[in-house]
Amino acid sequence: MKRSISTGNKLIPIAFQVILIFAWQILADSGKIPKYILPSPKDIIISLFEILPDIKTHIYTTLEEAIIGFAIAVIFSIVIAVLMDNYEIIRKSLYPILVVSQTVPVIALAPLFMVWFGFGITPKVIAVVLVCFFPVAVSLLDGLDSVDRDMINLLRSMGASKIQIFRYVKFPGAMSSFFSGLRIAATYSVMGAIIGEWLGGEKGLGVYMIRVKHSFALDKMFAAILIIILLSMALFGLVYLIQRWIMPWEKHRKLKGEDQ
Repeated sequence: MKRSISTGNKLIPIAFQVILIFAWQILADSGKIPKYILPSPKDIIISLFEILPDIKTHIYTTLEEAIIGFAIAVIFSIVIAVLMDNYEIIRKSLYPILVVSQTVPVIALAPLFMVWFGFGITPKVIAVVLVCFFPVAVSLLDGLDSVDRDMINLLRSMGASKIQIFRYVKFPGAMSSFFSGLRIAATYSVMGAIIGEWLGGEKGLGVYMIRVKHSFALDKMFAAILIIILLSMALFGLVYLIQRWIMPWEKHRKLKGEDQ
């Protein structure tokens, strides 16, 4: 019974999205809105296949920037979160700065990165790092804080070192929160790369979007947006698969919960 309800819950959003796409297509075909203002889903799909051979270089560039920035953000987040978890003075010093850093829009900082680092890949990667760093670091820090204290005290009574406690209790216990932050950051990574490309560059989906916008080719603009959505979903799915590989017990726990 619960599995049928779960299946129904998954089908409802899919059906709703299909209805929205059909309504969009009908509205576009009615002629009430000019196609150069709002192209139909059909025109967007046709444009997607038409531009795909020419846009591959832009896709590879954006994906490269997103993956490099995401990887750097993850490494940096782990280091900062571990330091903040172990040293209270570092937590009190850095946590307010982390929060304040999220109040400044990346698009406002990106021009400075262009001035400081030029129009190459570096400013785009930095933009991705800034976008991805906060959700990963905060999620991991919250996960480390929520680990069972009784288990930690047990290991301490057995003479375990801080490294052993972190390795066998704290980090495994924080993995679920850590991957939650990773999934959020993975979807943000492509967006961060696009923001950096909007302000300057030679290649990338952001650069391509600026060019087609100037030529009022909105069908190609929407096609590029569709590619961005697919890339973000692909990175999200990849992180999810890695989580299932590293944490197989999570899958079994969810299945057990559905059966109960």
